[in-house]
Amino acid sequence: MIHELLLALSGYPGTIFTWNKRTGLQVSQDLPFLHPSETSVLNRLSKLGSDYMRFTEFIEQHTGHVHQQEHHMNQQNQTVLHGIYLRAFCTGLDSMLQPYRQALLDLEREFLGDPHLTISHVNYKLDQIHGCQILETVYKHSCGGLPPVRMALEKILAVCHGVMYKQLAAWMLHGLLLDQNEEFFVKQGPSAGGAAANQEEEDEDLGLGGLSGKQLRELQDLRLIEEENMLAPSLQQFSLRTEMLPSYIPIRVAEKILFVGESVQMFENHTHGPSRAGSILKHQEDTFATELHKLKQQPLFSLVDFENLIDRIRSTVAEHLWTLMVEESDLLEQLKIIKDFYLLGRGELYQVFIDLAQHMLKTPPTAVTEHDVNVAFQQAAHKVLLDDDNLLPLLHLTIDYQGKDCKEATGPRDGATPPQDTSPREVPPTGWAALGLTYKVQWPLHILFTPAVLEKYNVVFRYLLSVRRVQSQLQHCWALQMQRKHLKSTQMDAVKWRLRNHMAFLIDNLQYYLQVDVLESQFSQLLQQINSTRDFESIRLAHDHFLSNLLAQSFILLKPVFHCLNEILELCQSFCSMVSQSMAPLDERGTAQLDLLVKGFRRQSSLLFKILSSVRNHQINSDLAQLLLRLDYNKYYTQAGGTLGR
Repeated sequence: MIHELLLALSGYPGTIFTWNKRTGLQVSQDLPFLHPSETSVLNRLSKLGSDYMRFTEFIEQHTGHVHQQEHHMNQQNQTVLHGIYLRAFCTGLDSMLQPYRQALLDLEREFLGDPHLTISHVNYKLDQIHGCQILETVYKHSCGGLPPVRMALEKILAVCHGVMYKQLAAWMLHGLLLDQNEEFFVKQGPSAGGAAANQEEEDEDLGLGGLSGKQLRELQDLRLIEEENMLAPSLQQFSLRTEMLPSYIPIRVAEKILFVGESVQMFENHTHGPSRAGSILKHQEDTFATELHKLKQQPLFSLVDFENLIDRIRSTVAEHLWTLMVEESDLLEQLKIIKDFYLLGRGELYQVFIDLAQHMLKTPPTAVTEHDVNVAFQQAAHKVLLDDDNLLPLLHLTIDYQGKDCKEATGPRDGATPPQDTSPREVPPTGWAALGLTYKVQWPLHILFTPAVLEKYNVVFRYLLSVRRVQSQLQHCWALQMQRKHLKSTQMDAVKWRLRNHMAFLIDNLQYYLQVDVLESQFSQLLQQINSTRDFESIRLAHDHFLSNLLAQSFILLKPVFHCLNEILELCQSFCSMVSQSMAPLDERGTAQLDLLVKGFRRQSSLLFKILSSVRNHQINSDLAQLLLRLDYNKYYTQAGGTLGR
């Protein structure tokens, strides 16, 4: 039936699609296999075919048999209009129909290539203008030079703008999206292009040679791509329908409209307590409604007046949100909590926790692991005198083990970070690999600390915790070394402890870089930016930049460096495991294992040095240069040929 539809749309009706001079092209009424909804869609498409057939009939009438008309000119009493100008008009009209004919040809090719396509695909490809798209079409045609046409279209546009202003008033002043037919440029749900497509990670062997300029540019581009994917806007309840946005309304203005409506709706739906009662617009709804009505009465749309009013409404909402966030909800204290627990600001807490949880997290997790680690976390908090009865219940360590979803029927805790969907899940090698942290965010801070934002903090949390844990294990190895100091040392012992010292040197400097050069520096800048504004959007932007810089400067987004550092951490863990398992001199198997660890550490440390040095020389990443400065401050790394562990 698809081919019958395409033929009918091309001007060739049949038994399924019939042609009537008065009603045009229609679906035959006696087809029992068609659902009423399908008939409705087909009849809507048939209107396009009807218009096309009338156009082609007009064109053929005046250009189809020119020579015959001229031959019989004197023999028949012609009443039909004719002439070269009319034929030229018809030629131009026919050329305007060519894109429509081409679209039908493209559809036929698509259906031949994929027979499973449906009528909805035809409807989508040939869809007519709809909703706010009508504003764009009328506006473009009103820009012509003929005064009568321009004035008529401007009047039509003013009437259409009246509908838009009513939708704007409902959305911006009351948080109501009155759009049953999906005509407005704000919609419920995420943007179609908002979620970045997941890209497969390619395991690249970068080798040990110097990196070329092209490879360095690829590294930088890779970082930017990863940053865009990691920091893409989290799934929102509302988003812009950009195809409906008229071109004379800039995207920046539409984003302000979206922000105001979302904020008003959030406030109306989550008003709690007397201090939060009232209006986020400071009881200026009537004033703003009056000003929107004045804009509606203007015969011509003025972008300057329109944007000025949108800016005033946005400023009112943003300032009120700033008051709620900073003054009533104590945003600075909440950020300190995020820093203390997600970013390991309370280092003494996590040092004790690592010691308590090491034995239960070194094996694959089970159903009771999550309970056990939370008990250990509470014990660690008690040991470091962190007994805040209001704070600790909001924090919860999670273990994402295989089969957890089917065993836990309940959803995530309110305001907590939901676990990532990694089905089908693989069993993590250790509990550390499945460890996460959730924080129950209080209203209205949930609009800043969204689940997606907290998940990004969790990525940083796991990375920082792994570095801290390896550092702790290497310190434990040093303590074991001191216990054996009185014993006679072998040559392999010297190799072992020289490797331990080089590992500790690298990890200690990495830890210092992350905590001082990245976390403390970026957090200080964030607090300065928050204290220098009274605008919520500025706070959100500053926080987004803070999180972006954390992910970038810790190299989570720069996969080659991040992969190299993770390999080094795993080598350090394997070394510590080997040392802690036996204090006796190494046997043949232990010697072979140590030799593999030495070679692996040399290879990865050399790769890291070459990446850092190459990037520093090309001056495209100051973060890598800063880490290299920490590692090679006295040129020891350089003098060792860029290789540690020798």
